[in-house]
Amino acid sequence: MKVPDVDVVATLIAEVAATEIQPRFRNLATHERREKAPGDIVTIADERAEAALTPRLIDLAPGSIVIGEEAAAKDPELVRRLSRDQVAWIVDPVDGTANFASGKADFCSMVALVKGDELVASWIHLPNTGQTAIAEHGGGARFDGKAIPKLRPHDRQLTGVLGVGKRSNPALFERTRAVHGRVRQVGTLRCAGLEYLRLAQGELDFVLFGRAWPWDHAPGILLVAEAGGVGSHGDGSPYRPSETLTAPGVLSARSLQVWRWILDRLYPDHSSEQGREHP
Repeated sequence: MKVPDVDVVATLIAEVAATEIQPRFRNLATHERREKAPGDIVTIADERAEAALTPRLIDLAPGSIVIGEEAAAKDPELVRRLSRDQVAWIVDPVDGTANFASGKADFCSMVALVKGDELVASWIHLPNTGQTAIAEHGGGARFDGKAIPKLRPHDRQLTGVLGVGKRSNPALFERTRAVHGRVRQVGTLRCAGLEYLRLAQGELDFVLFGRAWPWDHAPGILLVAEAGGVGSHGDGSPYRPSETLTAPGVLSARSLQVWRWILDRLYPDHSSEQGREHP
């Protein structure tokens, strides 16, 4: 497939963030936020930004579809279209909505372009600073116009985010206990896009999430991969955006060594020494 100009897409995302998201930051009326599910907040900024992006993204790749977080909340069957050989834009208009709604600056806008389960390109935009991370499959990653250096092997105690809670895959939640105490945990920002950006820039060694919604992970998985890292589902199987309901979470790491170390603690009965392969 012909990939649209990644800088044109980045400009579009920034324009929508500037008009639909940023003016509403710390300026939401009470009726402009609600719970679409218990503990899951949506705001008018999420809905307006996704609505603004949808037709313009389709124009950039005729024949494509848009699978946005808010549209999928209204029509869960929309996510199943990812399993087809379909060119699709995966959109998280405001990642970190709870932060945004409470006036905290840890939020971003994310978009990924996929063909079936193949990650083609991705964008993570920071509305507060105007900076954007861009990744192209086989083309590397950059942030704020500069190439992101390839990740180096870790030389310290492993540091990362264990974003696996009680609402995550139950089996993965229990297995994560084997990792606690053996790594240095940092507090989650409650914004997957920013966690992936921290990992791609070498600030973290790994991130493990308990749920696998594609808008939370597809952009970041590609960004980390193009920075030299490794990403998979939480059981070590290859990352597929379509496996949002069945996959046991998502794991991404700065290197194959770190990825295997985490998996060997999660699944000691199927350790890398017994043949675990790179995803």
